[in-house]
Amino acid sequence: MHGTESLLAAALACGVGRLVFSSTAAVYGAPARVPIDEEAELKPTSPYGQSKLAAEIVLRAAASQGLGVTALRYFNACGADGACGEDHEPETHLIPLALRAARDERPVHVFGDDYPTTDGTCVRDYVHVVDLAEAHINALERLPECSGVFNLGTGAGNSVLEVLGAVETITGRPVPRQVASRRPGDPPTLVASHARASEVLDWRPLRHLLQCVSDAWDWLCAHPEGYQE
Repeated sequence: MHGTESLLAAALACGVGRLVFSSTAAVYGAPARVPIDEEAELKPTSPYGQSKLAAEIVLRAAASQGLGVTALRYFNACGADGACGEDHEPETHLIPLALRAARDERPVHVFGDDYPTTDGTCVRDYVHVVDLAEAHINALERLPECSGVFNLGTGAGNSVLEVLGAVETITGRPVPRQVASRRPGDPPTLVASHARASEVLDWRPLRHLLQCVSDAWDWLCAHPEGYQE
């Protein structure tokens, strides 16, 4: 975190007064209750979540020195916006994996079908990247008066099988799948409470799962090789 501390010191020295930090729901780990609010215990189970929590702690210290700071804890970011889409190597996110499976007729793995959920698969909260971008604008406009941490999610979850069904609806193609063993540390359900963001930032997610999938599919069709093109 020394790099983060140095960056913040430079920002303060240059008179930067506002900072919006992209954090993650991974700071909560496996929560005791759902939907998850910002008062839930912070116990990340992954290095990614641990690093984001460490950055939040450093930012809290900077806030005491006069920097207006907001940390936005994303749940499952997805979708696309025009020429900007999702392309990782290796890809680990469900929606792009399912879209590739539909396109290439190669199975996507379903990690566990025996969870205590409606269909036995994990439930996650999928939030469109454009909704996330709008939350950043709202947060920046309200700093430094409205600072703190805010969950960004839809407040409603979708199971893995529901996501695969949405992909089949949008693409008109079947999504081949293979059931595999559970992944260690995967909680059954992760769904956000965005009540604080709604009240303080005047933010509400406007885009649903089908639009997330549709936008991501349009981007993949326009960029079949991803950003390598």
